[in-house]
Amino acid sequence: MATFLHRIGRAAFARRRLVVLLWVLVLGAMGTAAAGSSGPQDTAVTLPGTEAQRANDLLAEKFSAASADGASARVVVRAPAGEKIGSAANKQALEDTLTGVQKSSPRIAQVSDPFMDKTVSADGTTAYAQVTYTAKDTDLTDADHSGLDTALESGRDQGLAVEASGNALEAPVESHAAEVIGFALAAVILCITFGSLVAAGLPLLTALLGVGVTMSAITALSGPLGLSSSTSGLATMLGIAVGIDYALFIVSRYRAERAAGHDAGEAAARANGTAGSAVVFAGLTVVIALAGLAVVNLPILTTMGLAASGAVVVAVLVAVTLIPALLGFVGERARGRSRSATKPSAPSGRRGPAQRWISYVLRKPVRVLLLAVVGLGVIAVPATQLELGLPDDGSKATSSTQRKAYDMLSESFGPGFNGPLTVTVDDRDPAAAHDGAEAMGAALAKLPDVATVTPAAFNKAGDTAIITVVPESAPSSDATKDLVGDIRSTGRAVAADTGARSMVTGTTALNIDTSDKFSAALVPYLALVVGLAVLVLILVFRSVLVPLKAALGFLLSVMAALGALVAVFQWGWLKDLLGLEQTGPIMSLMPILLVGIVFGLAMDYQVFLVTRMREAYVHGADARTAITRGFGQSSLVVTVAALIMITVFAGFVGSHDPMMKGLGFGLAAAVAFDAFVVRMALVPAALALLGERAWRLPGWLDRVLPHVDIEGEKLAHAEPAGAPGPHHLPSPVTDHRPSPVADHPHRAGR
Repeated sequence: MATFLHRIGRAAFARRRLVVLLWVLVLGAMGTAAAGSSGPQDTAVTLPGTEAQRANDLLAEKFSAASADGASARVVVRAPAGEKIGSAANKQALEDTLTGVQKSSPRIAQVSDPFMDKTVSADGTTAYAQVTYTAKDTDLTDADHSGLDTALESGRDQGLAVEASGNALEAPVESHAAEVIGFALAAVILCITFGSLVAAGLPLLTALLGVGVTMSAITALSGPLGLSSSTSGLATMLGIAVGIDYALFIVSRYRAERAAGHDAGEAAARANGTAGSAVVFAGLTVVIALAGLAVVNLPILTTMGLAASGAVVVAVLVAVTLIPALLGFVGERARGRSRSATKPSAPSGRRGPAQRWISYVLRKPVRVLLLAVVGLGVIAVPATQLELGLPDDGSKATSSTQRKAYDMLSESFGPGFNGPLTVTVDDRDPAAAHDGAEAMGAALAKLPDVATVTPAAFNKAGDTAIITVVPESAPSSDATKDLVGDIRSTGRAVAADTGARSMVTGTTALNIDTSDKFSAALVPYLALVVGLAVLVLILVFRSVLVPLKAALGFLLSVMAALGALVAVFQWGWLKDLLGLEQTGPIMSLMPILLVGIVFGLAMDYQVFLVTRMREAYVHGADARTAITRGFGQSSLVVTVAALIMITVFAGFVGSHDPMMKGLGFGLAAAVAFDAFVVRMALVPAALALLGERAWRLPGWLDRVLPHVDIEGEKLAHAEPAGAPGPHHLPSPVTDHRPSPVADHPHRAGR
């Protein structure tokens, strides 16, 4: 691997203009394709294989008119305090408001009459009207949105409390200021680290190019594949983060090779052969983790994982081809003037923070290991109280009109009104369907926690009926979840008596099925991605214990991240500091998505940090010296990479999308825990305790596995013209002693 990437790096350096031109052409081609696309859409979450989804599919088939995909809104109107909505003045104001709503857009098909449809609360203070559109929510224009807002405001001017909910309302405009700030902070971190605007600019430039290619491709494919807006958001987040990090590692290694005396072309080639090899394998673990999300069999999660995987693949390709080419253009300007860990170590007696820390870890490995494990364990405790849910208007900010409408309906019509359950009853024989619906309706009325059961409504064929059940309890309560289970049990009993099939759907039912689906998929998913990644790491490190330790460290990181997510987004700790207006259950797909991404990123840091330790070990250092040397050469770069990822991810906390906000926070916390606690403390402490055993591989496995040589051991024996002497290591070391690989030939194959 190192030799292959060495050749690619040298070729890209030599043909730098051609490489840059090719990437510009790729970006242009993707941009042209994207220009003809409508862009990512907000698509509904589907849950193949679940009862709630089967019920939805049945409704779409049997009630095609009722399940039309036009936009809708619900206008909620409340009379002034102490008055009734049915009084002459308030009724006239209500009618004027709804007339204004009807005239607000030519795309409105119908506005219901609350008094005719009997959608007035029992206390007579509140009413609501259903508004249906002839166009999809994504096809509504600014004029449609502003017209509805104006009509609602006219009702407020007449003294009524008027709020609205539904997908016809304009989505909040996403502000990218926080993301820009995160990117700017990453630039500052790079400038401080490298001491060179040119060197700092290379990772930023290549990350932007990679994200541009990825986003253009996603936009071009969004129409044919029906990709959601969350798909592009996740790809952007990961594309920027890994794009900067991967380029950072290669540029840092290039500077180290230049400091070691290699000319620019050979330094770029060697950086590509060594750091580039680590980038390839680190990227591979991320891709495995993200592509593995397909095992959940949730379309939106699969597309998000595959799109993000594509962003990582592009970032890797850009790093190992474009970075060496750009290094050919910038030359000496990439070296900078600042002192960093990429340069030779200071004279003995002057130790930096990294050396002092690793010395302490090696002296007290048990203490460090216990503190790391206990500390992360304490932070993970809130994860035991994790509650999952699907976002609805009740999870929106209290200042939004959707949340106000939700609260008004809950107060006036009961907590369960915002989470009605839809029960379907069907049979090929219309007579059996009618018998089943009648029996089901009677049985539902007797169940506990049921507020209202509507009469069965049949389709034209008479073979399918809809029964709406309004619970007494709130949609997210345990009582409503129990009710869903009771309805399904009742449906099985009715089916046994009449032969008619009954199913239940609705937001709460979808929520329950989603949680069950994710719970069932989590263990197989973890087994798949962890198993494949451990195999990759065994190939990389030629060790069994090192990959297993890496996987255990990841589990600590992700549990701590989930604990922090629960504490902030569910319990409300520090929510004002993060600008979080509303707390509530964590979105159902968040844990498994967080697990997938964090696992890939955790393996990134494992590869980047431990590769330098193994490199030192392969070149003759004993186990403890290899830890010290590898940590000293990679700790600063890993720290900088982690800080950059944290700033990029934290930028998404400012998103209006609740999933992206929570995911940004969770990923930032996970990177902090994994990079600074697991990789910087737990990993070297565990390696110190394992000693030589950490790098051992069973003989039979050693013979079976191919030798990928990501440490560049072969490059140490292949010095081109103009390079330093034959015994010079491919990277600077603390004592600059000659490489003893020849004296320890058995280590090269470990």
